[in-house]
Amino acid sequence: MVSQREVKDTGIIDEPQIFELLEEARTASKEQALEIVEKAKSFSGLSLEELAILLQSNAPEVREAIFETARAVKERVYGTRMVFFAPLYVSNACVNNCLYCGFRKDNKELKRRVLSMEEIEKEIKILLDQGHKRILLVAGEHPKLNNIDYVVQAVNTIYQTSSGNASIRRVNVNCAPLSIEEYRRLKESNIGTYQLFQETYHNETYRQMHPSGPKALYGWRIEAPSRAMEAGIDDVGIGPLFGLFDWKFEVMATLMHAQYLDGKYGVGPHTISVPRLEPALNAPVAMNPPFQITDDDMKMIVATLRLAVPYTGIILSTRERPEFRDQLFALGVSQTSAGSRTSPGGYSDAEAHKPDAEQFSIGDTRDLAELTCQMCREGYIPS
Repeated sequence: MVSQREVKDTGIIDEPQIFELLEEARTASKEQALEIVEKAKSFSGLSLEELAILLQSNAPEVREAIFETARAVKERVYGTRMVFFAPLYVSNACVNNCLYCGFRKDNKELKRRVLSMEEIEKEIKILLDQGHKRILLVAGEHPKLNNIDYVVQAVNTIYQTSSGNASIRRVNVNCAPLSIEEYRRLKESNIGTYQLFQETYHNETYRQMHPSGPKALYGWRIEAPSRAMEAGIDDVGIGPLFGLFDWKFEVMATLMHAQYLDGKYGVGPHTISVPRLEPALNAPVAMNPPFQITDDDMKMIVATLRLAVPYTGIILSTRERPEFRDQLFALGVSQTSAGSRTSPGGYSDAEAHKPDAEQFSIGDTRDLAELTCQMCREGYIPS
């Protein structure tokens, strides 16, 4: 009997079409690209064909037009508002063996930890005292230690915790793919956005990066946002991990996934995240990315996504260094983390905030107060 999780890719991502469109776009003229950029000023988004042409254009004036228009679209849709949140890693116990992740099962040097509800409450009080109002709960995948019962209990604990008059307004969740019934339970816990990264949309690369564990099943993962929506969670966040495969393919596939969700459920993803692969303890691929992503690549990723999906939030993590994050904010980012710790207990325990406990290395170490002041000086309104 075939397991429920042993599902095949249902054709959400048409790889041949993406490669064909990117190849055809190589012959597009500069004038065609500039016309597409002009069209993007109407806030109507981009088709896959149009996105491919922008991605393949190397003309300096086209790229500058893309950046200028992305800034204008971002300002028109989001104004000067920038949403801040803090990731809360509640567990690094994981049964997967992802080659780019510090939490991978074979990393014997990682200090494993699953926070108790009392420890979660302690972490939240610290974050509340720092001024945070939004939390992204993050957990590794473990059927016993990080199951749906634990995640729901953690969400409830976060909402019930206060410090003085302060409490958390919104808990978003980044956890392993669930069944429809489990997503219903998550919905009942009053979460905000359910976030799940496909890591790479390229099927063969996906199989190579996930040699063992339940995450090895491409189809089960890519269908997870669909199951979440069927369970009533209409706020979902998607995105690849840039550096595992060609970034232009990943941007195209991200738009294709967004269009699929919009076409089937009447609403696309609430957010798209743009993490770049960073070093992680005993993660061989993270130390030597298969596809190096330059700063110029990152600028194009953010800017073209802003033009392609003007009303979708774009999230930037603290992986990037401070001065470069500030550039990406203007090009289209609408949400960002601040003062992040990528290990369980990292906010309250100095020992937990070390490389032998983190999922990946941090580039921007500014705390919420420092980043807020900087953003205000640049004319943003922190939320």
